[in-house]
Amino acid sequence: MKLLARALCLWKLGRQAASWRLASGQKCVWPGRRCWASVPKAFGTRTCFTTMGRIMRPDDANVAGNVHGGTILKMIEEAGAIISTRHCNSQNGERCVAALARVERTDFLSPMCIGEVAHVSAEITYTSKHSVEVQVNVMSENILTGTKKLTNKATLWYVPLSLKNVDKVLEVPPVVYSRQEQEEEGRKRYEAQKLERMETKWRNGDIVQPVQNPEPNTVSYSQSSLIHLVGPSDCTLHGFVHGGVTMKLMDEVAGIVAARHCKTNIVTASVDAINFHDKIRKGCVITISGRMTFTSNKSMEIEVLVDADPVVDNSQKRYRAASAFFTYVSLSQEGKSLPVPQLVPETEDEKKRFEEGKGRYLQMKAKRQGHTEPQP
Repeated sequence: MKLLARALCLWKLGRQAASWRLASGQKCVWPGRRCWASVPKAFGTRTCFTTMGRIMRPDDANVAGNVHGGTILKMIEEAGAIISTRHCNSQNGERCVAALARVERTDFLSPMCIGEVAHVSAEITYTSKHSVEVQVNVMSENILTGTKKLTNKATLWYVPLSLKNVDKVLEVPPVVYSRQEQEEEGRKRYEAQKLERMETKWRNGDIVQPVQNPEPNTVSYSQSSLIHLVGPSDCTLHGFVHGGVTMKLMDEVAGIVAARHCKTNIVTASVDAINFHDKIRKGCVITISGRMTFTSNKSMEIEVLVDADPVVDNSQKRYRAASAFFTYVSLSQEGKSLPVPQLVPETEDEKKRFEEGKGRYLQMKAKRQGHTEPQP
């Protein structure tokens, strides 16, 4: 109760802070109790950087007061969409909207709580002929103490789609690099993500099937699905789903899988690369399915698949729209990490996915420890 009272106090102070911004002449709007900070005045000729922020509300968080990872992912994507769309329309020519193509691995470095202010900053770091790389940082601010901490760092890739023809990808205006090395490093990242997208496009062809009376700690026991009808509020000017909306739904399903498996408070620890294989049109019914693939002592890897069913278009069949791996950790009431019940793979496919997940886990563990090769 004390935590909830403190969170509500912070939330009210955040609303007062927004009123103060208005009184001081800084542009600030609060549609539905949201506060988005304006872009600095110096932005007029600078299309490569933008910032925004808002207060975290009770409906942004779980029962323990921790902000959902999907909420943060949605804010990250919104910032990326704004800056990339603005940049792609910075020169005279055919107008477009930037569509999210891929999100690189994103780590949740620190939890964010109700009443804190999320500050999201986005910067364009590389452009190819038809794509934009955006780096996004998220800081959380305790407005009672003024304490700030970095919670997320993410890299997103966008492609500009014509407003007249959604299947037409336009050329991206180039950016000016302060150093030649920046362009060379960006080109390497571009080639690497392009190769990975091609490798993973058809990797997840199977569908999560329900199982009757599954045993605890098995894949079938915790697997979950969510069905969502895509409406106008989910979509861009093109009539296609915002990438942030899709990521938020994916995180919700992954969270349900994790909670069912360990039956404790859970939080998003990281998200592996999210690949958007195809666009999702307004009116489609999407099925977001999640299943446990691997568990270590204190973490869980969950595979999430998004399938779209264009029910109003009989000419198009159901297709795979997006896929990703989410990693969750289990927390006690005091916020300390807890051991995770070990997953029991039953079928050959489940055992194979478990070993693949173990490989990804060891690879990331070695990377964090500064080793070049995974250690057992």
